[in-house]
Amino acid sequence: MEFISLLFILATGIHWLNTLGQRKRTALLAEQLRPFHIEKNMAQLTGAYMRALGESDPERQQHILQLQAAAEQQLASEFQHLAREFAKLPAPVSRGFKLALPYIDQLSPKATFDMRRLLEVHAQGIERTVRNTQGLAPKARSFRMMGEMFLMQHSCHWFCRSKTIASARMVAQHQTRYEQALDAVSPETRQAYLDVVQG
Repeated sequence: MEFISLLFILATGIHWLNTLGQRKRTALLAEQLRPFHIEKNMAQLTGAYMRALGESDPERQQHILQLQAAAEQQLASEFQHLAREFAKLPAPVSRGFKLALPYIDQLSPKATFDMRRLLEVHAQGIERTVRNTQGLAPKARSFRMMGEMFLMQHSCHWFCRSKTIASARMVAQHQTRYEQALDAVSPETRQAYLDVVQG
């Protein structure tokens, strides 16, 4: 009975410390995001891309996509700025946890990932897709842009909470699994992303 009580106390302590760390990381990212319109532009673009991808009339589809140029440019520009600002933060506060265990970063740095590098990966991926460096057709470009945005959003939720929660949120919000988002991004983004989270 004492062993069960000890386990309960230990689990409660771990949960409390995890919650404390998650709140700090969430507040940090929220503070960094505050000057930008990243979430607003992502919501607008996601809705527009979904409408365009469901449109049977090619002219109507093209018109919807052309109207998104300003939001795409603003998103790419602001995310580049966010990545630069976040890169100025010190290593301890900018590390995300691969495992949701308090102080795991002090025991094993390999159990963490550098959010500064991850934001740079996403900034480059979004920029490449907006510029359409691979010359994708409008429909394929929209699909890739959604993949880049969803994976970036997943990284932000992972940094704040955990990979499991981030994946569940992506399914709930976008009906998209983590693996699907990873498949949808550019090969360059995918490789750079995996180098950060698996390194």
